[in-house]
Amino acid sequence: MRRQAPVRTTRPTSRDVAAAADVSVATVSYVMNGRTDRRIPDITRDRVLEAAHKLGYVPDRSARMLRRRSTEQVCLVIGGFGVPVLDQMAASLHEVGDRHGFGLITMVVNSPSSARRGIDRLRERVADGVVLAGGLHHVGAAGLDDLVSADIPMMVLSNSAPADGFDVYREPETDAVRDAVDHLVRTGRRSIAYLGHEREVAEFHAGRPVDSDRFAGFVDALESHGLPVRPDLVVPGADGRAEGYRAAAAVLGLPEPPDAIISASSRAAVSAIWAARDLGLTVPSDVAVVGAGTIPEAQVTRPTLSTMGPDDGADFSDAAEMLFDRILHPRHGDWREISRPWTFTARGST
Repeated sequence: MRRQAPVRTTRPTSRDVAAAADVSVATVSYVMNGRTDRRIPDITRDRVLEAAHKLGYVPDRSARMLRRRSTEQVCLVIGGFGVPVLDQMAASLHEVGDRHGFGLITMVVNSPSSARRGIDRLRERVADGVVLAGGLHHVGAAGLDDLVSADIPMMVLSNSAPADGFDVYREPETDAVRDAVDHLVRTGRRSIAYLGHEREVAEFHAGRPVDSDRFAGFVDALESHGLPVRPDLVVPGADGRAEGYRAAAAVLGLPEPPDAIISASSRAAVSAIWAARDLGLTVPSDVAVVGAGTIPEAQVTRPTLSTMGPDDGADFSDAAEMLFDRILHPRHGDWREISRPWTFTARGST
């Protein structure tokens, strides 16, 4: 009768892999952790990976975290999914983090309660560093203070927050918005609608100060040309493609429709072009359209979309490097800022 092989009752260790591959335990650690700061010959790396596969070895992440006092993760905090600029940020963090052996996790903060839970989790050190790219109005000044007091390396995307306790990445927008309005007025537009984000539009209609550089630039530019801000043309619609389509269709169907639309997001601006076309209107002859943010569709939609945003092809590698420098070389003070002002690019839609 054939004897069955004994069943292994203990987990294989890095020492088992090292013995099977005839290498040092340190080499196994370098290979299995994906380290790139030490050159390991490909033949050796393959031998280690094959031995690990045969033995069923998986590195004990929790033990490594305790030993190194590191999660080997960074956290990207966003307000929601489907925003092109946040996709760019995530891609840059992933690319730069991968070079340093770090992974990326995402946390959505879209309400005061989710902000409070998120702050508590971050203070528990679920990540070694944080990029606060969305939900800042829910986090608030008190929440920022809580994160700073926890001594977490952090970068905040904000045009107004001071670089005090964290690094800041800024994308000043006001001048680009003013340039867009100036361009529209020079081409004969006098009735300009604004498709905004839900929060900024609600603040405007409630008579409260609107915490938005984008909207402030829009209002200032209209006033500089002696043009009114028509409340019926300030509507929510920038938070998604479907919302943008419905909002554009609604304002274009008014008894006194606008002859231009500025959208607080380019994805909604593309939808505004579709809505105008479906209503039998021609862009830009009947209505001009401008979007906020640089997206690939801007140059392939018909007509091409005029945009306000960072330079085409720009990414967030510099921001990611700034965060990892703070994580890998801990220090207090010397808080830094990166500023990348937006520009207006006129294309076919205006």
